[in-house]
Amino acid sequence: MAYLLAVLVLAGGCVVSTLASTLSPRSPPGSQDVIVQMFEWTWDSIAAECTDFIGPAGYGFVQASPAQEHITAHQGIAGNQWWTDYQPVSYILTSKRGNRAQYQNMIDTCHSAGVRVIADTIFNHMAANDSGYGVAGSTFTHYVYPGIYQYQDFHHCGLEPNDDIVNYDNAVEVQTCQLDGLADLATETEYVRSRLAEYANDLLSLGVDGLRLDAAKHIAPSDLANITSRLSPSPYLTQEVIFGAGEPITPEMFTGIGDVQEFRYTYALQSAFLGSGGSSISTLEDLENQGWIAGSVANVFISNHDTERNGASLNAASPSNTYTLAHVFSLAHPYGTPSVLSSYSGFEDTDAGAPNDGVGTCSGDAGTNGWLCQHRWPAMAGMTGFRNNVGSMALTDWVSPTPQQIAFGRGALGFVVINNADNSWAATFTTSLPDGSYCDVVDGSSSAGLCTGAAYTVSDGSFSATILARSAIALHTGALGTGGSNPPPPPPSGTVSVSFSETATTVYGENIFVTGDLPQLGSWNPSSAIALSSASYPTWQVTISLPSDTAFQYKYIRIDGTSVVWESDPNRSAMTPASGSQSLNDVWR
Repeated sequence: MAYLLAVLVLAGGCVVSTLASTLSPRSPPGSQDVIVQMFEWTWDSIAAECTDFIGPAGYGFVQASPAQEHITAHQGIAGNQWWTDYQPVSYILTSKRGNRAQYQNMIDTCHSAGVRVIADTIFNHMAANDSGYGVAGSTFTHYVYPGIYQYQDFHHCGLEPNDDIVNYDNAVEVQTCQLDGLADLATETEYVRSRLAEYANDLLSLGVDGLRLDAAKHIAPSDLANITSRLSPSPYLTQEVIFGAGEPITPEMFTGIGDVQEFRYTYALQSAFLGSGGSSISTLEDLENQGWIAGSVANVFISNHDTERNGASLNAASPSNTYTLAHVFSLAHPYGTPSVLSSYSGFEDTDAGAPNDGVGTCSGDAGTNGWLCQHRWPAMAGMTGFRNNVGSMALTDWVSPTPQQIAFGRGALGFVVINNADNSWAATFTTSLPDGSYCDVVDGSSSAGLCTGAAYTVSDGSFSATILARSAIALHTGALGTGGSNPPPPPPSGTVSVSFSETATTVYGENIFVTGDLPQLGSWNPSSAIALSSASYPTWQVTISLPSDTAFQYKYIRIDGTSVVWESDPNRSAMTPASGSQSLNDVWR
C-alpha cells in the first residue's frame, strides 16, 4: 500500500539560529552528519531527548515525523496507525505529535543542544479517502481540500478503475498516476508548485534545517527542482527514490536536486550480513564502485520505518546481532550520510502506531514503554562518536581473512573490526593509529581517561585482539583510556593460532582460499573454504584457530566466481603444536 512506501527526505540547510552559519546545502565533510530518525515521537519528547542524549552523544540531526495536519479516525480508520501521518489534509502544523507552538519549541530546544532538525514533508500527494477529517478539524473530499487544492490541482491519468499506478516500467504513469489511491498533486502547475514552496518555507521560517521529501520518485525531477529552488534559506535535501531493477526512474535522476536515499545499499547490507545468496561482508570495501550513486550524494540507512516492516532490510528482530553489526559498519565506512532509525517494538504489525501515546521514553541505553530507543544502544552511540572523530579520512588497512570477518581503518584516526562469523577471531591487526591505549566504543566509552568497556593497546603500528563471534570492536583517537573491563578472552585452551601463507600470482577476479579435512577448514567444501588476504600480494595470508596437537591435511584453491581450481596433488599435511602458534609457508603448485 502507498503508506508502506512512505520515504525520507533530509535537508540540512541554514537556519534562523546560531547554527545558521555552519550549514550548507550539503553537509561538509567531517561535520556531525549522523541523522537519527525519531519515528513517531511527539515534539515535546524529541525536545527532551535532544537535551538529555541526542546532543551530548554527537548526533547531528533529528528527523521528525510529518508535522502537517493528516487524516484522523473515520470510515473504519482508527486514526492512530503510523501511516495516517502520510495522508495530508492541510498544511496546518497540527498532528498526533503536537501543535505549531510545540513544534517550534522542539526546534529551539534541539538547536540549543547542538542538534539540527529535519522535517518529513510530503509533496507528492494528499489523502486517499473519498472524504474525511483531519486532526485539526479540517474536512475534505477526494481532490477537494478547501482553501488549498481543488480538482484541477491533481493528476487524473485516466487509468481504470481508480487512476492508480499499474506499470512501474512506464515513467509517465509512475509520476502522474496515484500511489495506492493517494490524490496525486499536479506538480508541473504553477499553483501547486507555489503552494508547496509556501508550505516548505513556513517550516524553514521556524528554523527547520532540512527536509525529507517523501515519495520523490513519484514527482518529475524538473518539478522538484523548480519547487526546491524557491526555498529560502536553501535547505539540505534528501529524497526517497526506491530503486527498482530495470525501471526507468532511477536515483541518479535526482542527485542534482539534493541527496538521495540509496536503497541498493540497504539491500546489499541485508544480504551481506545475513549471508544471503552467497553474499558476505568481505565484498563491502569499495562501495563507490557498486553501480550506485556517489557516496557524496547518498543518504544511507540499515532500516527505516518502511523497510523494518516490509522485509526489505535488517531490523531489530534480525538474527545473530546482524542489525547492530551492520550499524557499526555503516557508521565506520565513509560511503554516504548515515541515518539511524529509532522506533518501537511491535513493528511486525505493519499498521501499529506509536506506543505510550507517542511520548518517547528511554532509560539508560534502552527503551521503555514499548520504545526501542536504538539511538541509545551503546554501539550506535559509540559509533556516532567514531564517525564524528574520523571525519573524511580515507578507508585504509582493509583485511578480510574470511567472508564474514573484516577490519579496516580510517586513516590515523580510527580502526574497526567486525566479526560476523560464528567463531571467535584472534588476530594481530596492522593499523595507522598512533601508539597508545584505546577504549572500545562499541560496548563502552572513555571517561576521565578510563574505559568503561575493554581497552586495547596499539604498539608499533599493531594491536592484538580476540573478537568474539558476532561482535565488533572500534577504536579512535577521540576515546583514549586505560583500565575498564578486560579485553575478550584468548581462544579457549585446546586451540592454537595457525598462519597460512601461499605465494600465488592471480588474474583479476581470482582469489585464493584454503580448505582441508578439519571443520575449521571447511571439510574440503569449497563454499566453506577460508579466504586469504591479498594485502601482501603475491603472498596471500590468513590466520585462524585450529585444534591443538592435531594432524590435518589441506590444499589451496583459486576461486573466480563459481569457477574453482585446486592445487595439484598430493594434499598438504601438517601437525598443529600443543600450544603457541604455527606458520605454514607454501607456493602454489
